[in-house]
Amino acid sequence: MTALNIILLGAPGSGKGTQAEQLCKQLELVHVSTGDIFRENLKNKTELGQLAQTYMNEGKLVPDDVTANMVRDRLAKPDVQKGFVLDGFPRTLPQAESLTDILNKLNSQIKAVIYIKVADEEIVSRLSGRRICRSCQKPYHVIFSPAAKEGVCDTCGGELYQRDDDNPTTVRARLTTYHQQTSPLVEYYTKAGLVVEIEGQGPVAEVIDRTLTAARQAAAK
Repeated sequence: MTALNIILLGAPGSGKGTQAEQLCKQLELVHVSTGDIFRENLKNKTELGQLAQTYMNEGKLVPDDVTANMVRDRLAKPDVQKGFVLDGFPRTLPQAESLTDILNKLNSQIKAVIYIKVADEEIVSRLSGRRICRSCQKPYHVIFSPAAKEGVCDTCGGELYQRDDDNPTTVRARLTTYHQQTSPLVEYYTKAGLVVEIEGQGPVAEVIDRTLTAARQAAAK
């Protein structure tokens, strides 16, 4: 049976992390997160990690080819051969094209691109409501998981604050960038017949059920 390889697409705050976790748990897939890949390469001081660090030290974006090579190395490992959920890559059309080349060389392919769609104002509400404890870093949300006392951490009594990139103006700017980058991706994968659009609003359990259904249908093809 062909490996069940899935790409998750969705805006920041759309719930990709939660969906990836459930897909991997329920379908025994491996979560391949670019954030984890970067941290691992930086921590282990790999050649690619050190190269990425030089760009980061200069305040520059890590070039696509460096990121793609990290992803290539991760997807070549034995643990992903039964299937993976790719989260955070590709973000741009050139990255998508690189991924296609990588998978062709690995004699592998994507089975489905699950696009979790959430309205922009819902994203703004989700992200702008996040708060973090300055002391212990425990996360809260003013609507979904508020602290017992406003502005004070339940665990350590530390001050709760809003990260700069979670204020509404910044979130909207991030969304604009996201839409500019993602529209070509959706078109690219739609042409390949791989996109399954999932409604990302509503109870978490219902969104999980939609995502699992899409993944199982892809596996059956």
